[in-house]
Amino acid sequence: MKPSYLIAYAALISAGFTTSVQADAILHAFNWKYSDVTANAEHIAAAGYKNVLVSPAMKSSGYEWWARYQPQDLRVIDSPIGNKTDFKTMVNTLRSYGVGVYADVVLNHMANETWKRSDLNYPGSEILTNYANQASYYQQQTLFGDLTQNLFSAHDFHPEGCITDWSNPGHVQYWRLCGGPGDRGLPDLAANHWVLEQQKAYLRALKQIGISGFRIDAVKHMSQYHIDQVFTPDIIADMYVFGEVITSGGLGDATYDAFLAPYLNNTNHAAYDFPLFASIRAAFSYQGSMTLLHDPHAYGQALDHARAITFTITHDIPTNDGFRYQILDPKDEQLAYTYILGKDGGTPLIYSDALAANEDRDNGRWANVWNQPTMLQMLRFHNAMQGQSMTMIHSDQCLLVFKRGKQGVVGINKCGEAKPITIDTYQHEFNWYRPYQDVLSDDEFIVNNRYHMLSIPARSARMWMQ
Repeated sequence: MKPSYLIAYAALISAGFTTSVQADAILHAFNWKYSDVTANAEHIAAAGYKNVLVSPAMKSSGYEWWARYQPQDLRVIDSPIGNKTDFKTMVNTLRSYGVGVYADVVLNHMANETWKRSDLNYPGSEILTNYANQASYYQQQTLFGDLTQNLFSAHDFHPEGCITDWSNPGHVQYWRLCGGPGDRGLPDLAANHWVLEQQKAYLRALKQIGISGFRIDAVKHMSQYHIDQVFTPDIIADMYVFGEVITSGGLGDATYDAFLAPYLNNTNHAAYDFPLFASIRAAFSYQGSMTLLHDPHAYGQALDHARAITFTITHDIPTNDGFRYQILDPKDEQLAYTYILGKDGGTPLIYSDALAANEDRDNGRWANVWNQPTMLQMLRFHNAMQGQSMTMIHSDQCLLVFKRGKQGVVGINKCGEAKPITIDTYQHEFNWYRPYQDVLSDDEFIVNNRYHMLSIPARSARMWMQ
């Protein structure tokens, strides 16, 4: 006997389903200099992006990408990717083109500087001296606070010790993120009154500059108390807030049940849709079936449409050895983008990095994805279909076909041979005698009878639009 959720799923496949959720696309300008975002502002807007997620705005040093996630001081924006002046110019320029900025914020920990000092005073005497010696410059880069004093001391951190039990939320939230043997880890901030007040002052200062939202880095490592006390109603008012909680799947997966489900249940934040990403990876695997993408939300393998950040790649996947196995084949990644930009529900995140040559292990594979012709056409379809309902037409091992209102049709064929499909145009309410033009190719079709056959070439996708 089939489990009840499989029976319900089979019914959905046979009957189709209809939804409608509006969501604007985000460009993740990972490790881009703020000045480079500014220089591309007009093109970003013209491409159809509505918001840009930028790397953390704070005091940090070191040219490696990961150094941006090791805060030295929250009171100052000054790092190799730009300072407060650059950040404000970027925000104002993007806003002039109707594009918002999401700030990536790091509140769980401070920089690991045990290699050069034993105290936990941040930013520490060396940086305080630099502040004093370059007072005019740092006055311009200050967000809040008194730069003659340290921001944090040893009293503001949890006891030293590395996370060893990654399945235990308490262990994950109160101990340090550490690297290899001998690494003492990132000093883990305690949610005491002083820390909370400084972090709220930081978020309010960023909000005052004019950002539109926050991405919470390492939110899996923050206690619910810490999250609630920092992201207060006044701070999140009119802000889009989302966190990255990496899971191996959705409902029933241990990492989902222990970390992502509680985060969603206890906040109104959005989150990266790792359950859907697991479904995408499974669907595009050699033995996988595109039926997994028919309606993964129906059986807990995708987040609620209004709270999901959908993606095909995040910055952690190519830059960390432990996640690189999740990198999709380039063609599969393109087809997966067709899915998340063609479907209704979820806020699509398009990843584009600016990594140094010695850090880029993939030879610039994602550097210009954001403005490649195919991506621009997918965004064109996505934006044109906003607010249009979604109805599934067909799914099998190779093929996924769905409609957006009466104006859009998406077909994805992951297999190595062309796949035909005959559609009942009465049942699925197609417009007759008006051409449907594929935005990805020159292909078009016109419906002039009840049963219309479409053919989707091998390893390709179609996004037909009237």
